[in-house]
Amino acid sequence: MEKRVALITGANRGIGFAAAKQLLGLGYQVLLSGRDPEAVERAAAEIGAVPLVLDVTRAEAAEAAVRFVKERFGRLDALVNNAGVLLDEGVRGLEVPVEAVARTFEVNVYGALRLAQAFAPMMVAQRYGRIVNVSSIMGSLAHAGSGYLAYRSSKAALNMVTRVLAAELEGTGVLVNAVHPGWVRTRMGGPAAPLSPEEGARVLVWAATLPEDGPTGGFFEGEGKPLSW
Repeated sequence: MEKRVALITGANRGIGFAAAKQLLGLGYQVLLSGRDPEAVERAAAEIGAVPLVLDVTRAEAAEAAVRFVKERFGRLDALVNNAGVLLDEGVRGLEVPVEAVARTFEVNVYGALRLAQAFAPMMVAQRYGRIVNVSSIMGSLAHAGSGYLAYRSSKAALNMVTRVLAAELEGTGVLVNAVHPGWVRTRMGGPAAPLSPEEGARVLVWAATLPEDGPTGGFFEGEGKPLSW
């Protein structure tokens, strides 16, 4: 059997980088993507992944990524939408600039949707695919609180994108799920976070490698524990 192929966005560091290493360890071909060419090349070379410069906010970049994957591998088995930004830490919802909310949505929601729309036809054609949207419990309405309006709202929207795409792709062999890595020691999570990137990445890898009878349209943490929307 051909090696399965996975594309991870925002993977030159943190949780995405850890997920790339874990998928490589499972025998996947991994495309490690990010916006910074030097950072992407360096990270990919370190672990033996394929570098792919990709800005998820640009439609032409998504189209170029599809062409590259088709020409290089002829397939994509897992898309992990890991790229994300947090622009409103410590800012009240009543004070966050609307422009910051828009910029957050551009990456966290539209970027993930753009990539899913671009690669879903390839997955449907091969009757297999796993789309993993890296969300957060901060986007759960059941756990909502004050602050982080831009970030929380973007992850809640990403959860809805997950539900809609999962319903539309039901029966095609393509499973779509949202995952919460936990509070992880990354540039975004900070040094006080209790989880390592390797621990946070496990749920991404779990969702990217689900069996044929695996769940779709769900929101999970750990290795399959459901979360409240």
